Amino acid sequence: MEKITGAAMLLKSLLCQKTELIFGYPGGAIMPIYDALYDFDKKLRHVLTRHEQGAIHAAQGYSRISGKTGVCFATSGPGATNLITGICDAMLDSTPIVCITGQVPSFLLGTDAFQEANIISMTTSITKWNYQITSAKEIPYIIAKAFYIAQLGRPGPVLIDITKDAQIELCEYNDEIFDFTPLNKKFDRHYIDNISLAITLINNAKKPYILAGHGVTLAKAEKELLAFANKAKIPVACTLLGLSAFPCDHPLYVGMLGMHGNYAANVLTNDADVIIAIGMRFDDRVTGNLNSYAKQAKIIHIDIDPSEINKNVKCTVALVGDAKEIVEILQEGVHENNHDNWIDKFNKYYEREYNEVVHKELNFKNEKEIKMAEVIQLLSQKTNGKAVIVTDVGQHQMIAARYYNFKCKNSHISSGGLGTMGFALPAAIGAKLGAGDREVIAIIGDGGFQMNIQELGVIMQEKIPLKIIVLNNSFLGMVRQWQELFFENRISSTEMHNPNFIKIMEGYGIRANKAENQTELNDYLDELVSAEESYFLEVKVLKSENVFPMIPSGAGVGEVRFS
Repeated sequence: MEKITGAAMLLKSLLCQKTELIFGYPGGAIMPIYDALYDFDKKLRHVLTRHEQGAIHAAQGYSRISGKTGVCFATSGPGATNLITGICDAMLDSTPIVCITGQVPSFLLGTDAFQEANIISMTTSITKWNYQITSAKEIPYIIAKAFYIAQLGRPGPVLIDITKDAQIELCEYNDEIFDFTPLNKKFDRHYIDNISLAITLINNAKKPYILAGHGVTLAKAEKELLAFANKAKIPVACTLLGLSAFPCDHPLYVGMLGMHGNYAANVLTNDADVIIAIGMRFDDRVTGNLNSYAKQAKIIHIDIDPSEINKNVKCTVALVGDAKEIVEILQEGVHENNHDNWIDKFNKYYEREYNEVVHKELNFKNEKEIKMAEVIQLLSQKTNGKAVIVTDVGQHQMIAARYYNFKCKNSHISSGGLGTMGFALPAAIGAKLGAGDREVIAIIGDGGFQMNIQELGVIMQEKIPLKIIVLNNSFLGMVRQWQELFFENRISSTEMHNPNFIKIMEGYGIRANKAENQTELNDYLDELVSAEESYFLEVKVLKSENVFPMIPSGAGVGEVRFS
């Protein structure tokens, strides 16, 4: 059997996992892998990002839209440490990623060699699994195991560190199929015993309420959720990352949960008698003060990760397993029902939100000024709610979540758990490369845009037809809002003097325009939607607008502020 290098063995192992796309940045300790990549250019597409953080966020975006495991490369030392934010982001948002990092030769480990960093220790708490390879013969098994673990149960990131000598070592290779049955920890199948109890609770409920999280999308359970809600006529709210798991134009959809979610969706959590939580983890942005959260309700918690059960909120019935499977069983077991009076209550509560906030946001009627909500609503109309929306973190993120009318499944990508500014641009690049013919539009604030602005070079080099909208208020808007509301309006280090974004786009060869009034906004959005190439639109929005409703940090879901 012919011997090949560990580097070539790695690339063959990636092909065995059906890898098609890699995002990365070369450097000294990973150069043998990049040298081997030269011979694989027709089988593996490598996208050269401009920063390692850009590489892992792009891999996240690709994974989120395609459902496949994202792959990124980085060298040792600073290359590897630049991945850490993205790894943590992927861990919190359950995104399957395999990170391959180069490492100094094994005989130099522990000597503080040039660009040596103990990335295994650094990432132990933010990966599902990590491993350092020091011998080429380990590579096929470890890579296969890495992909298996990344997708096993609740998905997440895995990091494999490969020493330079293992990359250049010659070793025999065959396309062995590995059996990971021993690794497959059996999830709690006792949920079968709990199904009948859950069905009884749902059938007897007067005010049942479905809370849909990111796990619905990960399990590809959108169809089952829709059938379940329709049969039992149960209102559905989504978490931030659960958006697009249920169509926003459906009569049973009652809005988004969370700090800047919809009034009825939040407040009536404390009025429901049975809550069916699907693929969501009751994080603090959804629950607010746990001491006053849903104390009246019997809670059915469906999640594939047993560690999430009773972690934040005690449940009545735990259904641990695949959401698609469980929801389908529930749908078959529940009775056809009618909860019109309960649903009407959501509608009445929404009337207050509409009168206090929404109407003012969407009917500003100032020809010379633009509010963020107007941009998102108009974009939603012009794309018929069918685009893939990738957002950064901040006010624009909440506005996009509130006012884009998601009609297609798996069409919202954002940084949820970690709240990573700088996420959207590289994530949107990855999403566009994994989305096929679907339209991908990045919505970004002027602050987050500049955190990874260098990734525009990827759009230029790879000729990616990505659409970008920057809502420019010349502030770190969400921080400024908190300073105004909770720090006596002491505006400190949040105003931004921004560059000429249009000239920057010219440098990258990206078609660009700037909208400063309603007429320009309408016309340029038409151009953006119809453009076949990449397109950048800067929208000058009001400098000091705030996002409401809002549940202040530490308050309960019933303590909603409208101003």
